[in-house]
Amino acid sequence: MALSADAWYIGLLGLAESFRTSSPPDIRGCVRCLQAVFSFRPPTRVEARTHLQLGNILLNHTTNTDLAVNHLELSWMLSQTIPNGFDDVKFEAASVLAEVYEQQSQSTLSKPTLRKAIELSQHNVYWHCRLIFQLAQIHATEKDYEIASSLLGVGVDYAHISNAHYTRVLFLLSRGMLLLIDKKIQEVLPLLNQAGHLVDSWSGSLHQKEYLKVYFLVLQVCHYLMAGQVKSVKPCLKQLQQSIQTIMSPTWPSDEAVCGSCVGDMFLWMPKEHLYVLVYLVTVMHSMQAGYMDKAHKYTDKALTQIDKLKIVDNKPILSVFQLMLLEHMIMCRLVTGNKSAALQEISAGAALCRANPKLLARHRPQLHTLLGLYAMSMNCMEAAEAQFNAAISSSQERELWTFANLNLAIVYIRGKREAELNALLEHINPENLPSNSHSLRAAAYYVQGLQAFFQARYNEAKRYLRETLKMANAEDLNRLTSCSLVLLGHIFLSLNNSRESMNMVTPAMQLASKIPDVHVQLWASAILKDLYRLCGEQARETETFQMHCNFSQMLLKDHFQSTQMPEHELIQWTGGELPEPPAALIGTTLHSQQEASYSGT
Repeated sequence: MALSADAWYIGLLGLAESFRTSSPPDIRGCVRCLQAVFSFRPPTRVEARTHLQLGNILLNHTTNTDLAVNHLELSWMLSQTIPNGFDDVKFEAASVLAEVYEQQSQSTLSKPTLRKAIELSQHNVYWHCRLIFQLAQIHATEKDYEIASSLLGVGVDYAHISNAHYTRVLFLLSRGMLLLIDKKIQEVLPLLNQAGHLVDSWSGSLHQKEYLKVYFLVLQVCHYLMAGQVKSVKPCLKQLQQSIQTIMSPTWPSDEAVCGSCVGDMFLWMPKEHLYVLVYLVTVMHSMQAGYMDKAHKYTDKALTQIDKLKIVDNKPILSVFQLMLLEHMIMCRLVTGNKSAALQEISAGAALCRANPKLLARHRPQLHTLLGLYAMSMNCMEAAEAQFNAAISSSQERELWTFANLNLAIVYIRGKREAELNALLEHINPENLPSNSHSLRAAAYYVQGLQAFFQARYNEAKRYLRETLKMANAEDLNRLTSCSLVLLGHIFLSLNNSRESMNMVTPAMQLASKIPDVHVQLWASAILKDLYRLCGEQARETETFQMHCNFSQMLLKDHFQSTQMPEHELIQWTGGELPEPPAALIGTTLHSQQEASYSGT
């Protein structure tokens, strides 16, 4: 007896699945079976589902993206004609299709697809929330923060009326994250307070509460760090570190278990392994701003090791973002501690990451130029430093980075005695009218004004600016700014022949610089101490500090020479366009080896 068409396509679907799940999978056989299903003119439901299966398989196992998109488009179109139900096929097709459009930089196609799907999914809590998150992400990537924030606000209200309480807090925290990125500081505070209250009073799953707490604390820590409040952030950072240890403990359930059984609550901000790396990253950011270079180095190494392990399993794009941000902070750490050759290797490693990912380069180009400017300035290549800082300024829309680059550019002009260019820049770095709200950058702006007054021999004015820097730096434990300000005050008092006051400034500067450790401040302080001991007639101490000064100087000179011989040094000439290809010697090198300026200019 002849088989019916139903039996044929059902048999083909079963055969396709057996090919897909065989070891190793027979993808070619699977695709052929699924394509053959259409020959039997199956019902619309089966046809739509089969197109979705083919689209996913082609995306995951082949490079034929165009054919995959064709199948996904057919699935999305057909599933909309089915009157009731069929949500999983319909909305998965829309979601995956929009994702592929985004990868192809076709947001004019992805956004209407998601809007239509959101409109159709209001009866389905899971898919409605998921699609809102996805559309908000696209707008955020395009820096349409107001639209993205508005969508997340809709998500907050929808989750609330749908009794998806956990997802409501996720929407709320995601909105807070966007406001932070958009520097809407006044708007973010009440929202964070509301989210914090909801987390504290959470009466549901303890696992969900701890997960939401980590998300909330990450935002709080970032809020303080963006404001340059290094001391104020410590209690939040400590809580965050304790919470992540709880989540990473062996007794903690899987991410799926954290979401629970409520269909509207099946979302995570990011997997716990990624959260673990993120906590390392914000700890490194704090250590850099506070001036704890050894601690920043230690946590960076741990985070990079973790990223390497995660990339072997699943190389998600967010891991490269974390890796690049860690390298950026490590580079600044190296420059402070006088290890320019290692900084240069890490700049090259960061450039390699950007070269492999054009979107990463687009977002981090200003940071790369800034790092190359700091490196060039440490190498006394002032023309290159100026070009790099100008490239960073022209390509950056971030107020903090823009201000940071301008402050360092001002130091280049001060050291070069280029008063006309400096005067044109002064309005951008006036501490009383700074574009950035950052406490640390405002303190740094006072330091730069003090440095300018010192170079112009306006000593009383310089002292006034530097005392303001010290007051602000001490209030928030900005150790590097404190040491730089103390040593410059010591230099000023030495110039005024006030040996006692000079000693009172330089001695704590030297102690603090050795803890950081900041080799440049130690070099500067040892030169002043040598002169002070000579004036006091303390020959033994003069000899000791002279030897110390020589040791720092020789170490820096040796590293300076080594850096000039490295092929990566040529990167300081890159000021625009595509990143130059790496020198042949770098191919195969491992990648293992922002807001703290090289303020002293020494």
